[in-house]
Amino acid sequence: QVQLVESGGGLVQAGDSLTLSCADSGRTSSVYTMGWFRQAPGKEREFVAAIWSGTYTSYADSVKGRFTISRDNAKNTVNLKMNTLKPEDTAIYYCAAGRGLATYRRPSSVQYWGQGTQVTVSS
Repeated sequence: QVQLVESGGGLVQAGDSLTLSCADSGRTSSVYTMGWFRQAPGKEREFVAAIWSGTYTSYADSVKGRFTISRDNAKNTVNLKMNTLKPEDTAIYYCAAGRGLATYRRPSSVQYWGQGTQVTVSS
């Protein structure tokens, strides 16, 4: 049974950094592309970043250069390091796993979701 559990969210100020972590209970990341989506109040869930085959990555234009997605094979986690946070980054961040995730960048391409973790950036 696949289980993705996020951690690391919180309240920070604009310009701060924060790292989210997604614990993968079933070694899902060895089969699926792993990624992060986010959903702000009143908005649709949107793609943030993806990682596949251990090293290939892709990012939404809004976070490129500020966010870094990575895998920690020893801990079986997928991490999202977020630098220079902005108030518009405020959202619930969801860990995701899906075969077409990096190609289509849509929620419909996700097979498994985590429960989400709140990130709030104050100005």
